Amino acid sequence: MTDDHGRPLRVVLADDEAMVRAGVRAILAADPGIEVVGEAGDGRAAVELVRAHRPRVALLDIRMPRWDGIGAAAEIRRLVPGTATVMLTTFGEDDLIARSLGHGASGFLLKSGDPRELLAGIRAVADGGAYLSPRVARRVIELSGGRMARAPGARDRLAGLTDREREVLALVGAGLSNAEIARRLHLVEGTVKSYLTSIFTRLDVRNRVQAAILAYEAGLVPPDRLTSPAPGFTRGA
Repeated sequence: MTDDHGRPLRVVLADDEAMVRAGVRAILAADPGIEVVGEAGDGRAAVELVRAHRPRVALLDIRMPRWDGIGAAAEIRRLVPGTATVMLTTFGEDDLIARSLGHGASGFLLKSGDPRELLAGIRAVADGGAYLSPRVARRVIELSGGRMARAPGARDRLAGLTDREREVLALVGAGLSNAEIARRLHLVEGTVKSYLTSIFTRLDVRNRVQAAILAYEAGLVPPDRLTSPAPGFTRGA
């Protein structure tokens, strides 16, 4: 996995527990296409490292001193919008996961998850997409009141979309990248990006994670397809 110029994807890693950082770093180091260019033990230091190195991805623990991961993600989005943020969380941090959705995070991964899931999440957000750990995805849906309870409101929000925009939104929810959506719908990638800009504006969502959840709630996406990769391969968005 490399960037558009064939270079390793640059990642900044932030967690206040040195043992956790060591474990995550070891997983990332196993992929020759990833380079960890900086490590931090708090959110403020993470932001400074991102400003200095301009990595493709910042992997942030949600709970950290001197700015938690949510605050760091918001600041990174403001200062270095080209860096995608992925939140590392433990199961049960429901309030923090919900808050993170509103601050532009592109991915949510469990510290206790499969290492392959970590790499899949990095790949997805590095390509401009979104990734939710399947367990986190289910929990986010539960927190939002459940699919059945929110379906009418979600369908009402989608009512203003064109048929093509609904097609694009469904494929975003299923986890396809812009390039994959373009191939599926026989469009150029720039057109897909234009559709997404319109969709995000019409639905008043900030990112692909929020759009994917809305697509799920409205019934456009089966439960087992919500921003999680199909078995046997990983893909960006």
